[in-house]
Amino acid sequence: MEAYTDFAAVYDTFMDETPYEEWGVFVSELIEKYGISKPYAAGVKSSAEGGESTEMGTTPSDNATLEDTAKALDEEKNLVVELGCGTGSFTMVMAKKGYDIMGIDLSPEMLDVARRKSSEAGLDIMYLEQDMRELDLYCTTGTVVSVCDSINYLLEDEDVVETFKLVNNFLFPKGIFIFDFNTLHKYRDVIGDATIAENREDCSFIWENYYHEEEHINEYDVTIFAKCDKDDEIFRRSVETHYQRGYTLDEMKSFAEAAGLEFVTAIDADTHAEPTDDSERIYVVCRECGKAN
Repeated sequence: MEAYTDFAAVYDTFMDETPYEEWGVFVSELIEKYGISKPYAAGVKSSAEGGESTEMGTTPSDNATLEDTAKALDEEKNLVVELGCGTGSFTMVMAKKGYDIMGIDLSPEMLDVARRKSSEAGLDIMYLEQDMRELDLYCTTGTVVSVCDSINYLLEDEDVVETFKLVNNFLFPKGIFIFDFNTLHKYRDVIGDATIAENREDCSFIWENYYHEEEHINEYDVTIFAKCDKDDEIFRRSVETHYQRGYTLDEMKSFAEAAGLEFVTAIDADTHAEPTDDSERIYVVCRECGKAN
């Protein structure tokens, strides 16, 4: 069974304690510190808006063209693209902070949930069904983000490098890429070969982890029991298998370099300090520094 099909319907139920708001605050701080994108809610508008002055030697039509160009560039610079957006919970947090954000995910079932949630919240967010290894945008973007260990679903070195190359290709000059990843230490020493189970009123799941040392891959089988008939208390059982690979920070740095990105900084996701050998999840910030020929 493909990942995040049946699980999409109950994903938000089991992720209801995920600190999306805290992540939003932290990622916004990283964008403000290192990036070029601005939230429109903060009063930042295109520099072309509201200007009626003309420069010597230009006609009104010339000025209008320059204004249109400046506005288009501002729109691209301030666009944020999220890879692996899932059901859109983090996407919506960033949209509410005023960012012009687009969500991208491989799972149509997860995107259906994201679109419904955004519509109910009155948020106009574009969602695209794409494999991040085949990222294809209609313009450049000032910021690309990926949270909740989406990068760990890339199982081969080549997949990570190709994704990073595409990110670099679509980043606005000096734009930034912010992503997190689960470390090799987390899969190997913390959750590898562990079983997690949770029971709720209308659904339950059993999460069985199997760590494969040679490939550094964590396989987890998720068995879901979801109520499909409330009157007769009937539950439907489904099983999904997911694979994620653990990486080291040095590996991520080498992938960024191979993709033409400039490594800026790395931060422990839990302590917000410098990563250590005990870090389980790490944020990385990279910057666009030129395109490959």
